[in-house]
Amino acid sequence: MKTTRREFVKKSTATLVGMGIAGIGAKKVSANDKILIGLIGCRNMGFANLKWFLKNQEVECAALCDVDSEILTERSQEVAELSGKKPVLYKDFRKLLEDKDIDAVIVGTPDHWHCIPTVYACQVGKDVYVEKPMANTIQECDIMQKAAQKYGRIVQVGQQQRSAVHWADAIKFVKSGELGKIRRINVWANFNYAAGRKAVPDEPPPAHVDFDMWLGPAPKRTFNPARFHGYWRMFWDYGGGLLTDWGVHLIDMALWAMDVDGPPKSVSSAGGQFDCADNAIETAETQHVLYQFENFIMVWEHNGGIQTGPNRRNYGLAFVGTNGTLWADRDNWEVIPEEERMAAVEPHKTDGMSNEHHVKNFIHCLKTREKPNCDVNIGRNAAYYAHLGNIAYRTGQKLVWNNEKKYFDNPEAIEFIKTNYRAPWKLPEI
Repeated sequence: MKTTRREFVKKSTATLVGMGIAGIGAKKVSANDKILIGLIGCRNMGFANLKWFLKNQEVECAALCDVDSEILTERSQEVAELSGKKPVLYKDFRKLLEDKDIDAVIVGTPDHWHCIPTVYACQVGKDVYVEKPMANTIQECDIMQKAAQKYGRIVQVGQQQRSAVHWADAIKFVKSGELGKIRRINVWANFNYAAGRKAVPDEPPPAHVDFDMWLGPAPKRTFNPARFHGYWRMFWDYGGGLLTDWGVHLIDMALWAMDVDGPPKSVSSAGGQFDCADNAIETAETQHVLYQFENFIMVWEHNGGIQTGPNRRNYGLAFVGTNGTLWADRDNWEVIPEEERMAAVEPHKTDGMSNEHHVKNFIHCLKTREKPNCDVNIGRNAAYYAHLGNIAYRTGQKLVWNNEKKYFDNPEAIEFIKTNYRAPWKLPEI
C-alpha cells in the first residue's frame, strides 16, 4: 500500500519530534523554482562545493551551519559578497533543517558527522549533497542508503569524478576491450598530509569552537590541534586516512570500469607507521591492500609523507591489460601499448570542470527526480571498499566473503563494521 503525502508528513513529524527536529513535509523543486541551499560544515570542501553551487543563477544560499563561530562569520561575509544576500547562521544543524524553505543541504562535515545530518535531512524532505566517503562506517553507509530510498530523496555523494568527461572517456575505453584482458588494476595515492602532523600536547579548545558538538557521536576526548582541522582524517573516530579520503575517488573508477557493484572474494592488507614516529596519527601512513576478484586483482597503495608515484603521478590508476596499460588521473589519461599489440592512442586531457559538472547534475536531478551520477548505491559501494581495506589492516586478517551468509566470515571484522555513538546521539533507525 502506498503512503500518502499526508501520512508521510504525519509519520515524519512523530519521528523527528523525538530527535529535536520539527516535522517538515517533502518539498519538490519545480523547473522554475529558486533552489535554496543550506550548508552544514563550512570550512573546506563544504564551502568549495557551495561556491560551485552559487555559480548557477537558480541557486541561493539560505543558511550556513558550523560549530566554529569564526568560520561561520567569515563564510557568511563571503556568501554575501558572492551573492548579494546574507544567509541565516546556525551552530546546530537541526535548527537549519527546520527551515521549511530550504530545498537541499550540503553536508561538508568530517566523516563521522555525515550520517546523522544526511538521514535527518532525508526524513524532513530535503535532498542532500554529501561529501565522500559517504560515511565513517559500513553500518552508517547502509543506514544512509535506506534513508534515501525510503524517503525518496536525491542524494549525490561528492565523488565528482563520476561527472568528469575525461574519466567517462577513460572508462569507456577500458570497457571497449582494446586493452585486451584486464588482469590487474593498480590504484595509488601518495600525499604528504597522510603522515599526520607533528604531535603536540592537548590544550583547551578554542573559545569560538563548540568542541563537544564537533565530537558529536564520537567518543569524548580532550582537544588537540593535531586531531582537528584537516588532520582528523588520521584518527579512526573521525576518518579512515588516505584510503577513505582519496581511495573512494580512485577505487570508484576501477569499480566503474569493471562493472563491480558487490563485494570482492577477499581483502587483505599490510602496512604501518614506518616514517612518522614524531607525528600524531592512528591510521596507516604506509598501506597495501589486495582485493581479489574472480578474474582480476585490484591493488591499493598509499604512502604518507611523499608526493611522487608511478609514471610520475603521485596518485592515479593503471589498468593493466594484455595489449596495453591505461594510466589515468584527474589531469589526463594515456595508453602505453604493448609492442605491436595495439595502435597508439591520443592522450586525453581533463576540461577541469568535474566539480561544476557534478553540482549541475545534482541540480538537474533536484528538478527531474532522476538518479544522480553518484547516488547512494555508488557512494556506498566505494566507501565499502575503502572501509574493508582498513578493516583488513586493523584486524591483520584476510577477509573472505561468505556468499551464503552474505557477509565476511570474521567476528573481529564485524565489530569494525558496527557504529557506537556517544550519548545522547543515537544511530538512526530506518
